[in-house]
Amino acid sequence: MRARSVRIPVVVLASGLALAACAQGSGGNGGTGGGDEGGASFDSEAELSGELEIMGFGLGDDVAESRYAVAEEALGDGVDITLVEGALDIQQFLTAVASGDAPDVIYAARDQIGTFASRGAIIPLAECIEGEGIEIDNYREHAVEQVTFADEVYGIPEFNSIQITMANADLLSAAGLSVEDVNGSDWESITAANEALMVNDGSLSVIGYDSKLPEFLPLWARSNGVDLISEDGRTAQINDPAVVEALEFALGIYETQGGFGAVKALRDAADAFGAENQFASGVLGAMPMEQWYINVLNDVSPDAPLTFDTLRDKEGETIAFAGGSAWAVTEGAANPEAACRFARAMTELDTWTAAAENRIALREAEGGTFTGILTGRSDADEAIREMVPSTGDEKWDSAIEAMYEANENSFAYPASAADNEFKTAWNDAVNRVLNGQEEPQAALDRAQEEAQSALDQAWAEWDEE
Repeated sequence: MRARSVRIPVVVLASGLALAACAQGSGGNGGTGGGDEGGASFDSEAELSGELEIMGFGLGDDVAESRYAVAEEALGDGVDITLVEGALDIQQFLTAVASGDAPDVIYAARDQIGTFASRGAIIPLAECIEGEGIEIDNYREHAVEQVTFADEVYGIPEFNSIQITMANADLLSAAGLSVEDVNGSDWESITAANEALMVNDGSLSVIGYDSKLPEFLPLWARSNGVDLISEDGRTAQINDPAVVEALEFALGIYETQGGFGAVKALRDAADAFGAENQFASGVLGAMPMEQWYINVLNDVSPDAPLTFDTLRDKEGETIAFAGGSAWAVTEGAANPEAACRFARAMTELDTWTAAAENRIALREAEGGTFTGILTGRSDADEAIREMVPSTGDEKWDSAIEAMYEANENSFAYPASAADNEFKTAWNDAVNRVLNGQEEPQAALDRAQEEAQSALDQAWAEWDEE
């Protein structure tokens, strides 16, 4: 394993001193740090001590709190944990590492791991995985691929986020439609359903279909047979003709309804997390959406007229674009051993099943329904799936079934040396199109140039070291 210097972008350097002042040092004497795993001694039986600083993680719900309690116990009384809560700030983190003031472990999106690894901000975890006995083969293959950079695993995956089709059954029925008309398998059917479901009498009052741009472009591209990046993570494919066609289709859904601005305004006005959400209030026909929204809907509007299906490609096969989080040990961590054990404890099979049992008890006490948890581990998903009871309501049973089917048929993009720049390029391109600043072809051509330039530069720097 080669030690690497930490590279941070020029834009970060401009605010580096201010950001570094916000980052707290980890301190402690539990480990040696030093740039790779060579200075640490990972042993699942070792008694740990010192301090452990965690950045990017918060105790916002029962699943987090339950697992955190297990991890605290696994570390023992000798380790003093400090949480730097809030979403991980990329610039703040890279500046903290470069200034020698890094946390020990970070909680990051999996599509950030390649960027952090290529810049030397996190360390490879082969020795951590072996020493702590982390059962990496039991984690979902695509989740591990997302945190594998240059043939080295740099993160321990946690959670999985996928999408399914959600629709208002009453609106569909009134239009003579079913969920199969909006599940993605036929784009012409979606276009027709959108026109039948929408209500626009001078201003949009019912969204027919929401194609969920910009974030779901990878789904529409995959449905059309192409990914935005090559399998090796080195070549952008953002302006592939199939991607252009996918963007034009998804954009057309908005243009029929008066433009993206009209759809977004109605979307934003909805009480998405309350009893008068867009489905319960009848202002949305259908959309693809992440599976966690099932739990929200079941909690706040269990009697809403909902129907569910997986999202399908043009061949009728279930697809889902997988995202999620991961734990990574930082370059220069003062306590890498504790960081590694924390990552193991937070993602173990028993930890997940304990969290599921706790949530089941809470939902029963509230008179609610447990709709499952997707973990990033195949064995944990299987165990929790068996714990999910029949709800006695066909719509919720179908939602749970669709969620688990989508989870088994999801895909993800590989880690690359310029994960963040690549994602920014295509995201910005779609936003320019939505805002009427550029046509799809021109926007994606520009994004292709930006992304490929960033990929070429980042990979060249990595390959030279």
